[in-house]
Amino acid sequence: MLGMGDVWAVADAYEAYVGRWSRRVAREFVAWLAAPPGGRWLDAGCGTGALSEAVLAVAAPARVTGVDTSRGFLTAAGAGAVPVNGSAAALPLRDDSFDAVVSGLALNFIPDPGAAVAEFARVAAPGAVVAAYVWDYADGMRMMRYFWDAARDTDPAAAEADEAPRFPICHPDALRAAWTVAGLRDVTTRAVEIPTVFADFDDYWHPFLGGQGPAPAYLARQHPAQRERIRRLLDERLPRTDGGEIALTAAAWAVRGRI
Repeated sequence: MLGMGDVWAVADAYEAYVGRWSRRVAREFVAWLAAPPGGRWLDAGCGTGALSEAVLAVAAPARVTGVDTSRGFLTAAGAGAVPVNGSAAALPLRDDSFDAVVSGLALNFIPDPGAAVAEFARVAAPGAVVAAYVWDYADGMRMMRYFWDAARDTDPAAAEADEAPRFPICHPDALRAAWTVAGLRDVTTRAVEIPTVFADFDDYWHPFLGGQGPAPAYLARQHPAQRERIRRLLDERLPRTDGGEIALTAAAWAVRGRI
């Protein structure tokens, strides 16, 4: 699920950058689905396993299957889920196989999100819930919004890599439309917001140097002088508490429907 030079391979770097925040969203998302225990779950685009872990912790499933194109992420996903290497847009799985099909922070990285949602519906059994969440890149994912605003102010070409205009699916109306087109019923969307508190500027900045994801991949391609311009501008702009922490919030859009 790559594009614009995005990189998804090194699990530890991804975890430091955004995985740690995804885990908090995942638990609230799974609780919102209110799926009955004992179900067969699919985590499509499972990455390092944040959503699979939340399913195992919260939903008491009979089985969780995780599908991802990145073998590095699958290796790091941990015990509990059955790993399958494959694309969420062409799932290597049988029709009507799962009681819940979910996807976390992956749908926007698939070249054709509509095809992926159709695949989610295909492998879902009658009555199954089909759901996903994506970051609100335009406004709600503040750590990334601050970064891209600084990048664009120092390099107008950064607009081409900015996740907000790149990923129109990351909006409740677009998610609702995709679920409806796929034939899902009782479609509902909601926002999920969590605090993202960084101990200091280094805690905020260092994960952007790991190369995993659109913003870190963009930063890795820049000349050191451009990276330094972005760093300085962010250091000036980011809000601090009296104790020196950088207290931001991260919001995701979630959608669910039923077969």
